[in-house]
Amino acid sequence: MGHLLTFWNNYIRRYKYVVAFLVFMLIIGVVDENSLLVRYHRRVDISNLKREIDKYQQQYDEESARLQSLMNNPAAVEKLAREKYLMKRAEEDVFVIVDSTSTD
Repeated sequence: MGHLLTFWNNYIRRYKYVVAFLVFMLIIGVVDENSLLVRYHRRVDISNLKREIDKYQQQYDEESARLQSLMNNPAAVEKLAREKYLMKRAEEDVFVIVDSTSTD
């Protein structure tokens, strides 16, 4: 117990502001629910979400342009029907070639 009092009197009483500052920084930096570490992880998450928003915005813009093309251009509708749904005109024959080596 004497060593503890000596430590208290010599170091902690002299440097109480430094000790208080270090304890405060420990709480703010590591322990608190809004610590610097948690803030860093949140900032990374926000950055990832912003990139994802940009990706979906670009996809939306491309699909909107495609929709406008389909609404205004009959040739685009015919192209889509032929490629995706394998539709044909009455006088045409459609041959579908399937690659047997693919694993799909």
